[in-house]
Amino acid sequence: MDRSLYIAMSGAKQSLQAQNSNANNLANMQTTGFKSDLEWFQSRPMNGAGYPTRVFAMIEKPGTDYSPGAMQTTGRDLDVAINGKGWIAAQGGDYDSKEAYTRAGDLRITPEGLLKTGAGLKVLGQNGQITIPPAEKVTIGTDGTISIIPMGSGNATTLVQIDRIKLVNPEIGELEKQGDGLFHTKTGEPLPVDASVSLHTGTLEGSNVNAFVAMTEMLELSKNFELQTKVMKTVDDNSAMSAKLMQMG
Repeated sequence: MDRSLYIAMSGAKQSLQAQNSNANNLANMQTTGFKSDLEWFQSRPMNGAGYPTRVFAMIEKPGTDYSPGAMQTTGRDLDVAINGKGWIAAQGGDYDSKEAYTRAGDLRITPEGLLKTGAGLKVLGQNGQITIPPAEKVTIGTDGTISIIPMGSGNATTLVQIDRIKLVNPEIGELEKQGDGLFHTKTGEPLPVDASVSLHTGTLEGSNVNAFVAMTEMLELSKNFELQTKVMKTVDDNSAMSAKLMQMG
């Protein structure tokens, strides 16, 4: 009976972990540039003497759904979206000293002049963090070039180029999502600039979470957990009944 109890227990535990991952996807349905996590279940044999007849359930995250989210036109000068493949280089989160990559193009300028994403990530340029001096107008070109009309210049038609957003285009296998929710290279090394990556200006890429799929998965995981707990209850009842029969004998 311990075999059935162990299998049901491990299955219930992994169902809860999968539910946490799915809940995180649902919570980020409105997060700009968010990429949903994927997971799947499999059974694994127990290792060790006397255990070949036992198996346990395990959830694995084979990766991330890299499909693009829906494009939303905003008309805002500092909103950008990657056109096709590519990533915006940034710093922030739990790995502040490392270069990370995001598809979130909801950019902001802090009172100190730093260019950041809506989540507070520092956007990187050709020489590190991008700092924008006081300006009457800031524009971002399709190649990531940042130009401004300096404050008090007296010439509203003269644009001054100050930096260029670092855009990269690695192979998907080179990246992995880490604990800060950002994408990092598996080697930890920064990626080179890729001039072929371009931007849509005045546009944002939304989350790629499919609400209907996520809700369906939530219901399925709930049913799986309920089924596993019923199995554990049945095993416990059978064990109690067996003990009572042995006492009668």
